[in-house]
Amino acid sequence: MDLFDQQREKMMDTISPLALRMRPKTLDEIEGQDHLLGKGKLLRRLIEADQLQSIILFGPPGTGKTTLASVIAVTTKAYFEQLNASGSGVSDIRRITADAKDRLGMHHRRTVLFLDEIHRFNKSQQDALLPHVENGTIILIGATTETPTFEINPALVSRSRIFKLEPLDDQSVKTIIQKALNNKGRGLGHKDIQLEEKALHHIVQVSNGDARIALNTLEMAVILQEPDDSGRRTIDLKTIEESVQHRAIQYDKGGNEHYDIISAFIKSLRGSDPDAAIYWLAKMIYAGEDPRFIARRMIVHAAEDVGMADPTSLTIATAAAHAVDYVGLPEARIPLAQAAIHIATAPKSNSVVTAIDKALDDVKTLKSGKVPNHLKDSSYKGAKNFGFGENYLYPHNYPGGYVDQQYLPDGLKTASYYKPTAHGYEKEIKKEQEEKKKK
Repeated sequence: MDLFDQQREKMMDTISPLALRMRPKTLDEIEGQDHLLGKGKLLRRLIEADQLQSIILFGPPGTGKTTLASVIAVTTKAYFEQLNASGSGVSDIRRITADAKDRLGMHHRRTVLFLDEIHRFNKSQQDALLPHVENGTIILIGATTETPTFEINPALVSRSRIFKLEPLDDQSVKTIIQKALNNKGRGLGHKDIQLEEKALHHIVQVSNGDARIALNTLEMAVILQEPDDSGRRTIDLKTIEESVQHRAIQYDKGGNEHYDIISAFIKSLRGSDPDAAIYWLAKMIYAGEDPRFIARRMIVHAAEDVGMADPTSLTIATAAAHAVDYVGLPEARIPLAQAAIHIATAPKSNSVVTAIDKALDDVKTLKSGKVPNHLKDSSYKGAKNFGFGENYLYPHNYPGGYVDQQYLPDGLKTASYYKPTAHGYEKEIKKEQEEKKKK
């Protein structure tokens, strides 16, 4: 780095956005991602030992993918190259790999390529990377917000280790904000700033685990708030609301409001009121509730309160949960809403819950029932000598693929667990079961 580079870097520390200025420079400065970067964790050991192999960093925006790559850049002895897939092509890959070959041959120095938004490379562009990753000419660090197994060539994925970064928790976001307020060199520590607790809470809520959003919000609020006569800038809730154009609502993800609203949401689904369900869903999304939490609750409800009255409800709820991870907010609000409407308007039955709970109770309290001989596995050597599988009736050999035979243990031959209701699809199941009993 020459004198001009040093001057430029020093100037960038003063004119760049706060989020860029506060980007961590060491592993210890990175907040969150302890499952990857905690003491003794694999990724941290690889970075510290400078033994990194090709990896793909996968996670939502603002979780630290680019930050982690920049830390690797200053800690590795390898030559570091950086590209953004949205503005690069095969010619860039050829240039970098050609230089990497020369560097490895002449100077015995490896090359690390950080490819941001790797999912934006098409198949042919990704294929251009493959042989150079495979033979070790370059060590690839790919960053993506999309699920790697869907958006990246399987051959490239198989030659890389995937590390998933999670949204930052509330405490990590608070720590990052506090660091920015206290840091005099790169942050806002040279200014007299008082950030009120409610304002801090709202920044954390609207950032939804994204450090970049949190710091951009804080910086905008500081710009908007004029200092008082003593030079102090007091950042209150109103200033933060103005900065993000996002009104604060009463919602504490760790308190009573959190549990009250999710309870209202579930009871609205159970009560078949789609309008109320959508309202409570919207309130949770607006307040910054974790969409994965909402999706998990809908999966449970689809099985618990809809069940076999509409078996597709569980499929739709599960698909909505997948959509949350696959596309993220704000787009994921749409499949979440679709699932909520479907579940709310579906016929209801809790017969699945009744069935499994009664069966579990019998397993727990009654003498363990043995498997009847005709149901036992007869495929292994000597099994038939004990009569295992003997007299088993193969249902497909009978009309309708059904034949009446004992499937429960002897002591529970007359037990009945699943009792279908007359609601929705279960009406057909109930009718079919009654007809079988008549045979």
